[in-house]
Amino acid sequence: MDVTWLEDFLALIDHGGFSRAAESRSVSQPSFSRRIKSLEDWVGTPLIDRRTHRIALTAAGESFRLIAEETLRRLQLGREAARAAAKFDHETLRFASTHVLSLTFFPRWLRRLEAEQPVEATIALTADHMVACERLMVEGKAQFLLCHHHEAASTRLSSDFRSVQLGQDRLLPVAAPALLRESDVGQAPQLAFTAESGMGRILASAWEREHRQPPAQPAFSSHLASVLTAMARDGRGIAWTALSLVQEDLDEGRLVRAGAEEEDVEIEIRLWRPRARQSMAAESFWSRILASTREAHD
Repeated sequence: MDVTWLEDFLALIDHGGFSRAAESRSVSQPSFSRRIKSLEDWVGTPLIDRRTHRIALTAAGESFRLIAEETLRRLQLGREAARAAAKFDHETLRFASTHVLSLTFFPRWLRRLEAEQPVEATIALTADHMVACERLMVEGKAQFLLCHHHEAASTRLSSDFRSVQLGQDRLLPVAAPALLRESDVGQAPQLAFTAESGMGRILASAWEREHRQPPAQPAFSSHLASVLTAMARDGRGIAWTALSLVQEDLDEGRLVRAGAEEEDVEIEIRLWRPRARQSMAAESFWSRILASTREAHD
């Protein structure tokens, strides 16, 4: 069995189709399909239900998905643990972060930590949308994930992971002042998140809890809050976005609220990690975070 087959299988689930998954894996679709079939032959049963228009997993596929994720994560963690044991002094702390927090939160947070005590490791940060960040974590390619969180929103990070709250933020609707002078809030174009967005997932879950319907036909969509914010700034519509991203725009009048404050969605800023023991440097860093968090609440 080739480990590449497991990565292909999970890529197929993430992208929802053979063509897009093959492109993401930089192989031709026929070659990608053969590798998925090889995995099914090795397992001994179909994992993909090919009778449906969209990619769906069989019952065996659903069961094997958890095994594939755990296997890749354990292999990656095992490799990193071996490397760390051999060369602790040159350890790299690997972070995944959603785009907004990589810009608005991570630099200031890291600077505060380093002001107290230097981080004795190389910091590597990968910024991406939430689905991609979760994938890095479940495959063991990142040791920590910085993201927004809301209790109503589901996450791929199950009981195999733990987290600590680092801060708070909120989602709110904003628009350019000129747009709201020209049209009512209810009639203005809506700018929406796509399914890959963590903020979009949180917003949809919060609205579902409140029995509120999302915009039926958004004028524009993106997985990046920064893109939606830029479009709102340009007068293209109303965007829900993070306060941490638009505070300066609100203060300077480039954007204004497009809804009542009680409609805002309060969200947490959380740092996630696997429950399994990681490298010595990663464990030392996590201990610092926990100690810092306790001190902040004392």
